[in-house]
Parts: sequence; C-alpha cells; structure tokens
Amino acid sequence: MEMRTALVTGSSGFIGYFVCRSLLEDGFKVIGVDCLSDYYDVGLKDSRQSLLTEYENFSVTNAKIEEPDLLMGLFAEHQPEVVVHLAAQAGVRYSIDNPRAYLESNLIGTFELLEAARAYPPKHMLLASTSSAFGANTKMPYAETHKADHQMSFYAATKKSNENMAHSYAHLFDLPVTMFRFFTVYGPWGRPDMAIFKFTKAIIDGDPIDVYNYGDMKRDFTYVEDLVHAIRLLIETPPQRPTADTETSQTHAGDSLSPVAPFRVVNIGNSEAVQLDAFIQAIETATGNEAIRNLMPIQAGDVPATWADSQLLNTLTGYSPKTSVPEGVAKFVEWYREYYSV
Repeated sequence: MEMRTALVTGSSGFIGYFVCRSLLEDGFKVIGVDCLSDYYDVGLKDSRQSLLTEYENFSVTNAKIEEPDLLMGLFAEHQPEVVVHLAAQAGVRYSIDNPRAYLESNLIGTFELLEAARAYPPKHMLLASTSSAFGANTKMPYAETHKADHQMSFYAATKKSNENMAHSYAHLFDLPVTMFRFFTVYGPWGRPDMAIFKFTKAIIDGDPIDVYNYGDMKRDFTYVEDLVHAIRLLIETPPQRPTADTETSQTHAGDSLSPVAPFRVVNIGNSEAVQLDAFIQAIETATGNEAIRNLMPIQAGDVPATWADSQLLNTLTGYSPKTSVPEGVAKFVEWYREYYSV
C-alpha cells in the first residue's frame, strides 16, 4: 500500500506536534512547516521538533507560511493527500497590541495555503478555527449552526475570516474542507502563555496568579490528546458537496454542512463548562501547593464562558472527548515537573 502524505502547518507548535506524532505513528509521511516564531520560548518548539525528526517519515521546512510561493512549492513537490492547517498567530490578548502579526500569519498565510490547494488539490483539508469565533453569542452550549457574527478580538476575527475564506475556495474549486473549532486545549508541551502553564509555574514557585473576572469564568477545557484523536478521525470524514441525491443521506440533525460546498464546521470540546476555580483546584491538587489568587477584572476581548456542543463530532466519528480536568491537569503537571526539573 502506498504511503499517504500529510502536510501539517504549525508542526512544531503545541497541537501541531501531537498531530504530527499521531499521523507518523499511523504510517503517514508528514511534511511539516513551522517558522519557530519567538512569540513564546523557541526552545520548547525546538524540543518538539527534535522529537518529530526522530521519525524517518518526517521532514520540516522552517519558514513563514505567508512567504510567497513557499506553500505552493511544497504542495507541488509532495502533492499531499491530507492538509492540517494549524499555523497561526495565537492569543486573544496579544492581538490587541500586535494585530499585524495576525494579519500576516492568519490571513495572508491562510490565503497562500488555499492558493496552493487550489493548484494541487488534496483529498481533505482541515483548518483550525476557535471557540472565540462564537464571539458575543451567549446561547450555550455553542453549536456549529449558531450565528457567529460578532467576534470580540482581532484574533477571533481573523479565524472567522479563515472560515469564510476556506468556504469560498471549497465552493469555487470543490476543495473538501473541515474547519474545527477548538475549546481551550491544554496538556503536556502546551504554550507558556496559556493559563494552565502560567498557573502551574506560579503555584509551584509560590507566586500569586491573576484570576480574571474575579474568578467568574467558565471554560470547556479539552485535553490535547482527545483533540488530536478527534482530528485524526475527522481526516477520514471529508465533507461532500450536497446534491439532490446525496443531501438526505449525508446530512444530520445539527449538521453545519454547507448547502453549496464540501465544507463543514465541527466543534471539538469536552462538552462541559468548568468553573475556573475548579481548574485551579485541580492544579493545586496535582502540585500539592495552594494558589495565591489575585482577583482581577475581565480582560479586553475575553469572553466569560465557553461550552461546546460536540454532538456533530460524535455523529460523524462516533467519538467524544472524555478526559476529565483532574486527570488532564495531573498529566500536564507531571510533564511540567519533568521538563523543567522542578
């Protein structure tokens, strides 16, 4: 059997590392792309990339995806069957002070990807979006069919724009596209700018933690390996353009399948809104230390709650994320202590 080829952007990132590893262990040839930006500790990205380069079927190009013709060249050379697009400038708060980074990576970079796919069509493209795309929508749990028109940060606006851009290419050029909306992904090898990383470091060091909105925050925390397993299953479930013959057989209640394109949005979340303090308590339990809470007002661009309806994921794949917060947090803290020798 001929080896399948996958191209993964953001391959040395938190989620990208786990996606690449999963594909490599399933026998794929994986072409990675990552610019190793200094948004956070490059050493962490280097460590992830070093682990991936131990696999014979992994290769990586360290460059920015928005670089003209970079992705076009990689698509031409490798003709990937599967594309998983994870490269992006992340972070709600950073987007307030540095919006140009989001314009270049998230919008121009995604445009370059879509143009390459137009020239060398893969069988399935899976592009990362975010729960932040739901914006000011307060109807929960968030379903893929809910309106997502009022994004509250430039980061969220760029990711929703990616959805719209990808839909147009799916419609015009018959490119099968699945957009997945992440819900607060955490776990080993995570980003240092995320709450679990900052909280764990501070709690171990005996420093105070900033708890925003005075602790009245809820998040649908999704363990990274659950997320990656869902992505791996979705790879095998490409959407098809509805026709008079196929529409009834392939659509489901609550399906987000476009009426005019092989395009679908899928939530990947734990389907549970967890109070922030319960998350902090799980870190306290795992570290054996008590947190010093510094209660703060909500930050600009943030939302007080996220909560995923992941029924569509289950309908399409038969899978639902299931790792509990205490279990997932314990795995992160174990990794953190080992990696940083604390």
